[in-house]
Amino acid sequence: MGKISQFVKAGLLLLVMAGCSSSGNGGKDAEMDRFVSDLMGRMTLQEKLGQLNLPAGNDLVSGAVKNSQLAEAIRAGEVGGFFNVKGVGKIYQLQRMAVEESRLGIPLMVGADVIHGYETIFPIPLALSCSWDTAAVERMARISATEASADGVSWTFSPMVDICRDARWGRVAEGSGEDPYLGALMAGAYVRGYQGDGMKQHNEIMACVKHFALYGASESGRDYNSVDMSRNRMYNVYLRPYKGAVDAGVGSVMSSFNTINGVPATADKWLLTDLLRNEWGFQGFVVTDYNSIGEMKSHGVADVQEASARALNAGTDMDMVTHGFLHTLEASLKAKAVTQERIDEACRRVLEAKYKLGLFENPYKYCDTLRARKELFTEAHRKAAREIATETFVLLKNDGQLLPLQKKGRIALIGPLADAQNNMCGTWSMNCATDRHVTMYDAFRRAVGDRATVSYAKGSNLYYDEQMEQGAVGPRPLVRGNDNQLRAEALRVAASADVIVAALGESAEMSGESASRTEIQLPDAQRDLLKALVATGKPVVLALFTGRPLDLCWESAHVPAILNVWFAGSEAGDAIADVVFGDVSPSGKLTTSFPRAVGQLPLYYNHLNTGRPDADDTSFNRYTSNYIDQSNEPLYPFGYGLSYTTFTYGTLKLSAERLPKGGQLKVTVPVANTGRYDGVEIVQLYLHDVYAEIARPVKELKAFQRIFLKKGETRKVEFVLDDEDLKYYNSRLEYGYEPGEFEVMVGPDSRNVQRVTFVAE
Repeated sequence: MGKISQFVKAGLLLLVMAGCSSSGNGGKDAEMDRFVSDLMGRMTLQEKLGQLNLPAGNDLVSGAVKNSQLAEAIRAGEVGGFFNVKGVGKIYQLQRMAVEESRLGIPLMVGADVIHGYETIFPIPLALSCSWDTAAVERMARISATEASADGVSWTFSPMVDICRDARWGRVAEGSGEDPYLGALMAGAYVRGYQGDGMKQHNEIMACVKHFALYGASESGRDYNSVDMSRNRMYNVYLRPYKGAVDAGVGSVMSSFNTINGVPATADKWLLTDLLRNEWGFQGFVVTDYNSIGEMKSHGVADVQEASARALNAGTDMDMVTHGFLHTLEASLKAKAVTQERIDEACRRVLEAKYKLGLFENPYKYCDTLRARKELFTEAHRKAAREIATETFVLLKNDGQLLPLQKKGRIALIGPLADAQNNMCGTWSMNCATDRHVTMYDAFRRAVGDRATVSYAKGSNLYYDEQMEQGAVGPRPLVRGNDNQLRAEALRVAASADVIVAALGESAEMSGESASRTEIQLPDAQRDLLKALVATGKPVVLALFTGRPLDLCWESAHVPAILNVWFAGSEAGDAIADVVFGDVSPSGKLTTSFPRAVGQLPLYYNHLNTGRPDADDTSFNRYTSNYIDQSNEPLYPFGYGLSYTTFTYGTLKLSAERLPKGGQLKVTVPVANTGRYDGVEIVQLYLHDVYAEIARPVKELKAFQRIFLKKGETRKVEFVLDDEDLKYYNSRLEYGYEPGEFEVMVGPDSRNVQRVTFVAE
């Protein structure tokens, strides 16, 4: 029997003798409190600081576990957890060291970036949000937790819920878009999926909402950049998804890299204590992002010792990678820069997280090697990933109903992403094995069988410039061809085809962390290839791979059909084939506005009006708020997405002209499927407060319904509004609303809506 098991049994006996009841939350909280208090009473200062230390385990990826530097720190009780170790066997060995070879045998938490899947990879989070299907997102997170936990992981650094309105920022791929309401719903779905029934089961893991806060508002869309924002904008827009995760019971929060109004988020007491804990009631622990304490020196704020003290005092509980807590807080305690009470508070929160995960009861809860053999990359998980992926694709254009393609004739599949296994998954998919993934080329041939021919040509490099392409693909080996020869081969293949499918866009590493772009068009070589394919006169379908909104003005004007497939995960090839050939009708809707030009950024639908709003017509209107050379309007608005069928909206009606205080108002609209296919429509409801104490957005998403209609079917869609839907934070950050006139808007996207008004009392 291991040391920890003996300790746990003794602790449980102590609790029984104290008369602790395990029934009810109060009893469980009291049991946890007594257990943790007893343990902390046995700990030295250095052991407490060790619980606040979260190193990376990169040295174990190919190294020897027993002799690693991390292993020695674990034996010394100087590690609270670790991350970036792949494989239940290695994790088991490290956990055994903590349990059997350290003085108190405190188990470790094991973290990983399980962002959109573990070995079965789902679409990137931005794509998942375009499903508008919270049940699908929760299902994805549940499967991800099952696989990660089977391989030894007990903690995921997800969900990322940063609102982003600037497509230059690469990490837009990791979030749920630009809307706070939808973002909050998605945040809750991730948390419920990962944590399940309070992390009681062996396949449930702890979630960590990030990046707290406002990371998605970094200036100029440049990663790690500073943020300057009013409290009013924070409360009304950017904070809501984090609050959604906290309300869903998220176990941990990760602070962000950026400064907020000059203060590093990791050392912002208002953010981490006043808001997160005192105002929102968060009970979990706060961990830094990678080396963000150490980076305070680069911000020009403090050296590591002072930064560590400031971070701890602000409310940070665990230090990722810097080792500042472990190596400097004892000196800071002697200097009275920090208190023993605050160190104890941080240590208690980390230990409580381990208790909630069940690690004290069974430190090897996540080290069952039999599960790893049976529950990773299973057929059932792959089937779910394929189904969910088809919900995320957004049909941007379909002139002449070119899509779906029939499974006949000669199809030319052309582009550097058409037969690229390692580009299907997108960013943050380091645990996947790309050699098991099906490409579009393989999937298309399998889908059509002997009923059609599918010919392939790469067509171009990603970029003309080799250095640009190397930056785009990251550390993977670069395989390039001669630009002229690739183009000539593509045109030969296209010449004999009935239809061309061009698989173009970003490579997997062109979006995500440290992947900001100043230009967001298709890369040059691919754009020229597309122009050449369109010039053949053959019908062209653009299958667009991207992790961000792109400037598609030329493509929208010249390419008959555009299907945005984002990065759809390990089952991307088959899922794309399912939609292209009509086995599934596309139903995704954009959660980020697609700009006409990068100069429009930041761009978002829920903006404030100016004192001189533009008419948004095609002409330039001097002395209104617009551009000389471009419309204010996005190319494709928030909420936009086509289907293979058509949906017709009837007349929007309200149940009354007034909404009484504390009452309800019903909003109804009939929606008919008037096309030739069964399909899913996402019916969206927006509100506008006509006059308020401060200027309010021109519209805000307040509700939506995802409905399935058979061809020819009509359904009356009903929404119920109450005064909670009208509230906002005013200039004094008071939450409420003023009686008066409101506009309610319903439609298939944020641009094409019907409008009616009511008066709120």
